Amino acid sequence: MNHTQFSQEDFAQIEKKGHKFELIRQQLAMFEKGVPFLQLNRACTVGDGIVQVPPAQHAALSALADEAQSAGRATKFVPASGAASRMFKALHAAKEALEAGNPVEDGAFGTFIDNLHRFAFYPELSERLAERGVTLAQPVAAAHHLPVLQTLLDGDAMNYGNLPKGLLQFHKEGDRVRTSVEEHFVEAGAYGVDAEGIARLHFTVSPEHFEAFQDLVDEKRDDYEREGLKLEIGYSFQKPATDTIAVDLENIPFREESGQLLFRPGGHGALIENLNDLDGDILFVKNIDNVVPDRLKDTTILYKKILAGHLMRVQRALFAHLNWLDENELNPQKRDELFDFAAVELGYIAPEAARGLDDKEAHDYLHRLLNRPLRVCGMVKNEGEPGGGPFWVTGKDGAQSVQIVESSQIDRHDAAQAGILASSTHFNPVDLVCAVRDYRGNRFNLPDYVDDEACFISEKSKSGKSLKALELPGLWNGAMANWNTVFVEVPLITFNPVKTVNDLLRDAHQPGN
Repeated sequence: MNHTQFSQEDFAQIEKKGHKFELIRQQLAMFEKGVPFLQLNRACTVGDGIVQVPPAQHAALSALADEAQSAGRATKFVPASGAASRMFKALHAAKEALEAGNPVEDGAFGTFIDNLHRFAFYPELSERLAERGVTLAQPVAAAHHLPVLQTLLDGDAMNYGNLPKGLLQFHKEGDRVRTSVEEHFVEAGAYGVDAEGIARLHFTVSPEHFEAFQDLVDEKRDDYEREGLKLEIGYSFQKPATDTIAVDLENIPFREESGQLLFRPGGHGALIENLNDLDGDILFVKNIDNVVPDRLKDTTILYKKILAGHLMRVQRALFAHLNWLDENELNPQKRDELFDFAAVELGYIAPEAARGLDDKEAHDYLHRLLNRPLRVCGMVKNEGEPGGGPFWVTGKDGAQSVQIVESSQIDRHDAAQAGILASSTHFNPVDLVCAVRDYRGNRFNLPDYVDDEACFISEKSKSGKSLKALELPGLWNGAMANWNTVFVEVPLITFNPVKTVNDLLRDAHQPGN
């Protein structure tokens, strides 16, 4: 790759997006050499990379979480910018078929129609249809199938086919209906409220839906504040400077019909920049669609407090060790203690070369190792749900560290690596509590702790032409690869994502009897 591929107009476009040319050069080099696979050492299991918290410790850890919460240290960070289009994929296909006069197989569409009255959005849908002269009944008449889909999905009606998940009605609570955004309000009120009764939340949203998010919050805020919950809500957009350049199948920069370079969103890993901008201390990270009705919230809240309490316990020990290192020279006993602490508490087994350093070098090495952002991640027993998993990974320097690894990061053609993948017992539900300030109260610069090589390359198309796209290291994968990391087992009931509309029919999203 050389500068002659680029015109003055290209350089101007790159500068306008906020990119440095060196970054573009690095991205093009990544396409050329490919993304290296991670080297799995073994799967994390309970007692070897995953902590199982005994019930006897629940109260003490919850108390530590409450203490941090009361001091105003907590902010809930919710990635919420993605559109819900994939959630309605089967319904879009059914709508297209019906509009073309073709029959639709039962399958997912049949389940949807047969259970239409059980969805939280049914009352609004019924009302909108009545305005169009359609009266719903059970079972839904075949003649009404297309009007139902058009009213639910189309932009001139409810527009569910284009809205983000945060704005969709997920649950019924008595005579009220809650969107998933509102469920995050309620959840934050249970474990993220300070002594003044304020719950702080931050949503990453897309610019085109920002106003709709604001309108919803403005509309609903009074309802929750009347019930004693004060909301302090922030928003941010994925930064244009985190978009990545696209290439053709020959790794030449892809150009649009206008001749301009094509840049694509860098994926959720780009949100490490948004996380870095928060003036927070303890950050709860959870996906927008992983929420439950009130009847099931107690377990979710308990384990959120357990994760936060465990984080506080480990952080206190970390800070004590770092303060000791500031005031003392390393001795053999303390050296062994700190290397063992990193292995047992932080999922980091230092390479032999590090253990062989002289006292001054070992002192500096251990200080750097301990003085990193800290995260405690919930892990759920693997029962067939999709998602990345927890593994011990061997780094280039020989160190072993616990990481959240996606299957695309593993060389499944290597029998040994495939065997380790198959032996995995847990998966990542995206349930993290993060500590982003150091022992002196200074904020870490989170981009400094990204593994820049842990990208993802995929084939896409634009205007009928094939291209290759580069996703940045995933937010809880490579973007946090160089954090101190703890995995804690949490029960499956805390993981209830909504990937398709029919997931809302699962017991975990229904109001109960």
